[in-house]
Amino acid sequence: MAVAPWAQTVYYTLTFALLVAEMGTFVAILLPMPFAARKKIFTFLSTSPIVAKIAYGLKIAFVFIAVLFVDALQRVLRVTAESDLARQTGVHVGSAETSHAAKKFYAQRNLYLTAFTLFLSPLLTRTYYILLDYIHTQDEYTKLKARHDDLSKKTTGGSSEAVAELQKQLDSKNRDLEELQRQLPGTDKKSV
Repeated sequence: MAVAPWAQTVYYTLTFALLVAEMGTFVAILLPMPFAARKKIFTFLSTSPIVAKIAYGLKIAFVFIAVLFVDALQRVLRVTAESDLARQTGVHVGSAETSHAAKKFYAQRNLYLTAFTLFLSPLLTRTYYILLDYIHTQDEYTKLKARHDDLSKKTTGGSSEAVAELQKQLDSKNRDLEELQRQLPGTDKKSV
């Protein structure tokens, strides 16, 4: 039973569905959202065992898509060679040219479909890990800033207490000096 040339086979349909899912995921993770929401989503994605199993299944699927890519590449080369051979022989039958053009179109479509799916996978993975690193860096920054603020409050509070204590000691010494000067009637304040 022959399949219509315009109909995609099941595996190319699944590849297209995976490509659409990758594009949707890529747009979803790049959408602007509050840091807390992004952190919750990425924490769930990085710690969930279900997501880990899905990722493992996708890695296996990408191996099959790579095989489909090689097959589509060979088919494009073969259809192109057949088309060139038909042109060289000089046979110009309308239906044959249309058939070769349709075969070439579908072969190229399958090649581009598998190539874009394979290309978007590492791009999506790398973007995910960059955003995950960004979230961890933002957390570390928040912790360090809080620690710095605590230390600066303690240091500022402690130094103001130390300054107040030293000021009290200075006032006490000034009073002692004035008292000593009063006790010595013959001394001049300027000479002391």
